[in-house]
Amino acid sequence: MKKIIHTPLDNKIIEELKSGEFVYITGKIFTARDAAHKRMIQESEEGKEIPIPLEGNIIYYMGPSPARDGQVIGSAGPTTSYRMDSYTPQLLNKGLKGMIGKGVRTEPVVNSIIENKCVYFAAIGGAGALLSEHIKNVKTIAYNDLGTEAIRELTVEEFPVVVVLDSEGNNLYKIEKSKYRK
Repeated sequence: MKKIIHTPLDNKIIEELKSGEFVYITGKIFTARDAAHKRMIQESEEGKEIPIPLEGNIIYYMGPSPARDGQVIGSAGPTTSYRMDSYTPQLLNKGLKGMIGKGVRTEPVVNSIIENKCVYFAAIGGAGALLSEHIKNVKTIAYNDLGTEAIRELTVEEFPVVVVLDSEGNNLYKIEKSKYRK
């Protein structure tokens, strides 16, 4: 059965998501990579407001390629997540509930995911052209000077992801490695 979840996420939805589960996201998500994360944290420390609503929302670690004629966005594949790890716990503490990227997360991020009851999803790297088909609208929200690393609001429809780290800390990468080694 196809599991579709809608944004913003609430604790009930998050608690139902389990590591290894395939889900499809519909609603609004935001893009931000390391330069945008750094700026958000710096501005927050200066007492300024973060330019996106974090509460219950998802950040997709992605910098799109330019859109071709007739497209709303170019290739939209995930960026390696650990590049955001030094900023992630602060954003989770401020209400961010989900992240989409690829690759493993550091121990402080895993601990913050558990503490804040959040979820980390993976999108399939190398499938950016296919993923872009699930993006129906794009709007630049902040930091336009960062180019592809500007923060964007994406309207997505059945955006395919897999739960890597669930709110209890179950880690798909560790689970699958242990199965393989048996």
